Amino acid sequence: MTLLALAVGGRGLVSPEQPVVRADDEALLRGRAAFETLRVYGGRPFRLDAHLERLESSALAIGLPAPDRDELAELAALVLPQAGEDDAVLRFVWTAGPVEGPPAGLALLSEVPGWIDVVRARGARAVSLLGVRAAVPWLLPGVKSTSYAVNMAAEAEAKRRGADEAVFVDAAGIVLEGTVTNVWWRRGRTLCTPALGLGILAGVTRAALLELAEQEGYAVAEDAYPVDEMSEAEEAFTSSSVREVMPLVELDGRPLSRGPAADTLQAALRAAAAKEGG
Repeated sequence: MTLLALAVGGRGLVSPEQPVVRADDEALLRGRAAFETLRVYGGRPFRLDAHLERLESSALAIGLPAPDRDELAELAALVLPQAGEDDAVLRFVWTAGPVEGPPAGLALLSEVPGWIDVVRARGARAVSLLGVRAAVPWLLPGVKSTSYAVNMAAEAEAKRRGADEAVFVDAAGIVLEGTVTNVWWRRGRTLCTPALGLGILAGVTRAALLELAEQEGYAVAEDAYPVDEMSEAEEAFTSSSVREVMPLVELDGRPLSRGPAADTLQAALRAAAAKEGG
């Protein structure tokens, strides 16, 4: 993603080319940092408070002090004008800093990757890959930390196999989540999605879709599901803040039908964003 603007706590706006993280920052040395990524629609961030709340939860889970939400919101206000009326991606990073601190907050504004709408139009292909079920606190269930090497390696493996996305399953074949997404599929008028108790990320877009699904006449079932059930669904899709609702047309080489739920929820999500922006 092309970086449009950058703001740093205590410094304000800085050139995107300027170094802003110390070489001994534990975010760099040990991956001890939390982050959030959200969509900006027409210059307005969608569900900013929910993302800042989750950033705080992630920070506390990995032993960082709670970020100053007001300061981060001020940093966002500095970079958002660079989006103008265009859609963009806003990312917050809260780093541990050096061993003795202090922590550092960053707000980055980037362009929305152009490939997203292209893939949405044709539908994404996915493969299931073995993942780790975060069943204990030290595996950081539901935490967004910058220790994303495993997720990126899984996405690279998916692409090596000719797919766009990887869906993590545990050793028993239970569906968990995508590398950067939550996972859904439809049976009739019921949308199935893995339960948060499986240690997956409580996606902000996932929460929005739970609300929107009811408004659109769909029931939602959250449980532990085998991947074979997803493969036999009437349709399947993923959700995330940046990719929004992404239809899946293939899983492990098996075709998946496109259905009405993904398109309906994508439109409803955009409408909700427009309404929130006023």
